[in-house]
Amino acid sequence: MMEYKGYIAKVEFDGGAGVFHGEVLNLRDVIAFEGKTVAGLRKAFRDSVDDYLEFCATRKEVPEKPCRGRFVLRLDPNLHRAIATKASLENKSLNAWVQEVLQSAVRSRPMRA
Repeated sequence: MMEYKGYIAKVEFDGGAGVFHGEVLNLRDVIAFEGKTVAGLRKAFRDSVDDYLEFCATRKEVPEKPCRGRFVLRLDPNLHRAIATKASLENKSLNAWVQEVLQSAVRSRPMRA
C-alpha cells in the first residue's frame, strides 16, 4: 500500500515481467503506474497522481477524491432492525454506532502493506 496526497494505491509484483505495478483505489477514474524498482515505483505513483491532478485542472474539473465520507449500505431488513435497536439501547444514533463498530474492526485487523 502506498499513499500520496490522500490517494491510496495497491501495489503488486509481477515476477514474470520483473515489474511492480499499482493502481489507486476507490476511484471511478483510473490512475495506474509501474516501476522496476521500489524507488521507481514511488516516483511513478507520485507522477501519476500529479498528472491526474494537472489533467483535471486543465479541464477545469474537480479531481475525484477517494472516500468522501458518505457510505450507502443495503441490509436485510431484520439486520437493519437489530442494528437500529442495538444503537438505541446504547443511546447512540445508527450512524455513530455503525462508525464505532467499523472503527473497531479496522483497528483489530490492520491493513497489509
